[in-house]
Amino acid sequence: MTDRVVMAIVNRTPDSFYDRGATFAEESAMRRVHEVVAEGADIVDIGGVPAGPGAEVDVAAEIERTASFVAAVRSAYPDLVISVDTYRHEVARAVCAAGADLINDPWGGVDERLPEVAAEFDVGIVCAHAGPMAPRTRPYRVAYDDVVLDVLKHTVGLAERAVAAGVDPARVVIDPAHDFGKNTWHSLEVTRRLGELVATGWPVLVSLSNKDFVGETLAAPVDDRVAGTLAATSICAWLGARVYRVHQTRQTRQVLDMVSAIAGDRPPRRAVRALA
Repeated sequence: MTDRVVMAIVNRTPDSFYDRGATFAEESAMRRVHEVVAEGADIVDIGGVPAGPGAEVDVAAEIERTASFVAAVRSAYPDLVISVDTYRHEVARAVCAAGADLINDPWGGVDERLPEVAAEFDVGIVCAHAGPMAPRTRPYRVAYDDVVLDVLKHTVGLAERAVAAGVDPARVVIDPAHDFGKNTWHSLEVTRRLGELVATGWPVLVSLSNKDFVGETLAAPVDDRVAGTLAATSICAWLGARVYRVHQTRQTRQVLDMVSAIAGDRPPRRAVRALA
């Protein structure tokens, strides 16, 4: 049986591209945690810095936004898997000390000390591909001879480096990082060829939710990308991705359960038609 895991996004930022600060306040963020857990989230991913350009968020500010909130979520949900989206080892150390289980590095190893923190606290790490991009920058005329081969080389290299640093191999995940260092054609190709990443044996995470490649493909604004996101999700699920970082928890859970049932990995929740 293949487990397909939902990672729900909770942004502690005032300027996120999708929710525009809806969960910046701690009370709002905790309400969101309660909501996504009730909707079937297996992991909650907490972020203190938006992915795109914007106001500077220094290390101290990022820690202030994330560490105490991680501790509050851990207190409320002792068994929940808590991930923190950060590319800084100082932040990773603070949130792991507060109870995080997973370091979700969105910028592909720009801070080489992240694996040592993961090893120190015996937590997991997500190894992503951001191409040549520096953190919080947008791709400009980026090109690859073969984008999937570049993704494979980089993510597998980071995964092997993490294991060499002492991270438990069972806690390492790779992420092609749709949109990060990629144009829409690149992200579509990565989706189409996701099976090549799955074939490495490392669990694959995909972060598709309301991304620009969905918007450009459908000419859809950011608030009208759910259908396209779920279509891409179903393809990635069929090809073997394991973890899905999302805004729409309930809809994603339904898509993944449907794909799992079609694949024969789980039975229907209720099956009475034509049986009586």
